[in-house]
Amino acid sequence: MLISVRDLHRVYQVGSEQVHALNGVDFDVAPNEYLAVMGPSGSGKSTLMNIIGCLDTPTGGSYRLKDREIGKLSDDELAKIRNQEIGFVFQTFNLLPRADALHNVELPLVYAGLKHEERRRRAREALDLVGLGDRMKHRPNELSGGQRQRVAIARALVNKPSIILADEPTGNLDTATGEEIMAAFANIWKAGNTVILVTHEADIAAHAHRVVRMRDGKIASDERRGPRGEGDPGARPGGVTTGAAR
Repeated sequence: MLISVRDLHRVYQVGSEQVHALNGVDFDVAPNEYLAVMGPSGSGKSTLMNIIGCLDTPTGGSYRLKDREIGKLSDDELAKIRNQEIGFVFQTFNLLPRADALHNVELPLVYAGLKHEERRRRAREALDLVGLGDRMKHRPNELSGGQRQRVAIARALVNKPSIILADEPTGNLDTATGEEIMAAFANIWKAGNTVILVTHEADIAAHAHRVVRMRDGKIASDERRGPRGEGDPGARPGGVTTGAAR
């Protein structure tokens, strides 16, 4: 199993009040799954994604990534996992405005200590993969919103991570451009990556092959289906699976 979460809790202290963002989550993700995590504001979906992405740590319970207990790792070990195992795609792109697309994409490889020529080669490959081979020398202000997001996706892919985590990746894009970005994620999944989307949009979640819905810090439902909503013969009536997530 790529990801295994058991009885996960995350409690935040807000003034004199304790906020239970996660309240006993059980959740498994196999290699090369394509899933979406949905839920209203305050449901815990962003907290769960932050923990999966090693940006936050649980208050209680277990999170294992490739059979390593994440809660027991040092800050340096967590930083290495973020750099090598997880590619992040954000709603706001998070590109360096003064750097061209090629330099933006190669940044994770700089932190990984790769030599210049190897960085450039892998960054070019990643940009070719998302259809921006002819825009490598363009800065973000010379690119459309969809092109900027594709640069961000290429940056997420350049270290060949196990997992792509995308937080509302089409939130700043029009519908047609959003569909182009979702086509790019489909290609990433077909290439063997595990893709996890956080979204509040049902039409975006419909691209995934599994939809996990959260409410009040728990998983309310876990529906598995084929591409674009084709039924999964292993699902229970109503679409909720009998897997570990519950």
